[in-house]
Amino acid sequence: MKAHLRIILITFFILPKLLFGQHEGIGVNDTLSVADHAQIHQYKAKKLIIPGVLICYGVLSLTYAPLKELNSSTRYEINEHTPENFALDNFTQYVPAAAVYGLNALGIKGEHNLADRTIIYAMASIISTGIVVPLKRTVKEVRPDYSNDQSFPSGHTTTAFASAQFMFREYQHKNVWLSLSGYPFAIFTGVYRTLNNRHWVGDVVAGAGFGILSTEAAYWLFPHVKRMLQRKDINNLQLYPIYQQKTYGLNLVKTF
Repeated sequence: MKAHLRIILITFFILPKLLFGQHEGIGVNDTLSVADHAQIHQYKAKKLIIPGVLICYGVLSLTYAPLKELNSSTRYEINEHTPENFALDNFTQYVPAAAVYGLNALGIKGEHNLADRTIIYAMASIISTGIVVPLKRTVKEVRPDYSNDQSFPSGHTTTAFASAQFMFREYQHKNVWLSLSGYPFAIFTGVYRTLNNRHWVGDVVAGAGFGILSTEAAYWLFPHVKRMLQRKDINNLQLYPIYQQKTYGLNLVKTF
C-alpha cells in the first residue's frame, strides 16, 4: 500500500512540475489579447520536442537492448511485489477532458466555446485513434500479461495525455496551475497501465508522446477546419460522432 501512495504522490505533485515546468499565467477571469488568441493555433516546431522525445524513446524500446532490458526489469519488479490491480486507469484517462467541460459549466471559461472545443477534442481523438490503432496492428508487440499482441503503443495513455494537453491548451493563458492539473491524471493512467501488467514502459512513454502530438495537431488544424465549416458554398453540413468496432470517430457529411 505504501508503494501505491508513493506512486500517487509522485504522479500528482512532482512529475508535472518536472515535465512541463512553470509557465506564466493570468487570472481565470482575465481576457486574452488578439495576439494571444492567435498564438493558440500557431504552429511552433519547439512544441514537437517533448512528444518527439517520448515517441523516439518508445520506438527505440522495441529494439534497443538496454531499453528492452528496462522494460523487462520493470515488469519483473512489478510482478515481484504483485501489486493489487486497479481499474481506475479506465476512467482517469478521460478526467482532464471532462474537467474542461465541468469548469466551463461552473463559469470558469477556457479558450474556446462549447462547439469549437468539442470539434478540437474530437479532432484530437480521431488523430490519436488514427495513429494508435494501425500501429498496434502493425507492430504486434505482445503485452506483458500475454493477453494479446496489441501492446504498442498504450491507447489508454495516448487518450489520457491527449486529454491533459487539451486541458492545458484551454487554460494555459488563463491560469497556469489549472492548465497543468490534467497531467497528474494522465501520468497516473500511464503508471497504472504498467502496474496492472497491461503495458511495457516503452508503450506508455510512446503513448504519452502520441497523445500530446494529437492534441497539438488538432489545435494547429482547427482554424483551417473552422474556415471550411463556415464556407458559404456549403448548403448542408452534418457533423456527428460514430462508434464502430471499438473505435471512435467523427463523420462529416456535406451536401452541395
